[in-house]
Amino acid sequence: MFKQQRRRVSSVVTGGLVAVGLVTAAVVVGIQLLGNPFTTQEVDRSLPPVVVELKDLAEYHAAQGQFEVTLDQEQDVQWLPSALAGERVQYAALGTVDAVVDFTHLPDGAVQVTDDGNGVVITLPPAILMEPVLDTEHSHVMNRDRGLLNRIGGLFSDNPTSEHDLELAAESKLAAAAAATDLQQRAQDNTVAMLTAMFRTAGFDDVEVRFQQSTAGVA
Repeated sequence: MFKQQRRRVSSVVTGGLVAVGLVTAAVVVGIQLLGNPFTTQEVDRSLPPVVVELKDLAEYHAAQGQFEVTLDQEQDVQWLPSALAGERVQYAALGTVDAVVDFTHLPDGAVQVTDDGNGVVITLPPAILMEPVLDTEHSHVMNRDRGLLNRIGGLFSDNPTSEHDLELAAESKLAAAAAATDLQQRAQDNTVAMLTAMFRTAGFDDVEVRFQQSTAGVA
């Protein structure tokens, strides 16, 4: 009698272990086939490390214009003929003006990743024109006419024919010439092309670059 009870207990235990084993095996196979239904999915919405890369660009010189202007300045002395007093100078000036986009002060929200993670929206300050760089090697005085009294007075001057004032006036004209062109728009177009290529290389399919409204001219 006791042997029969032990056999039944042993059969129950063995059957229970087999059942547990079958359930465990089924769960393992199900996870392998269907995936673990209890796993958590992590969605990373943090900003990718492209903002640091943008800031490293600092001032992006996106476009440059080369300009030539001619100054024709005359100083007359009232009641005296130009042969006696006065001066006329003609000056040819060559120089360049750069249009830049400043990345050094981008806020944290300047780069926004879309909800699906496939796109990015970049907001930048507008392109600005830098101060003209005068090419002093190729800029020169084409003609200078000085009255007799001016020439005599120049004998007592350390630098009677200084071109400093002419260079300042030329830089002002170069800046005005650059402002009258589409140099700033060219710089923004080039910046869009550069950033689009860079972000697509980083894995973004859609890249939108926005520029804030311009409020100034030459920096």
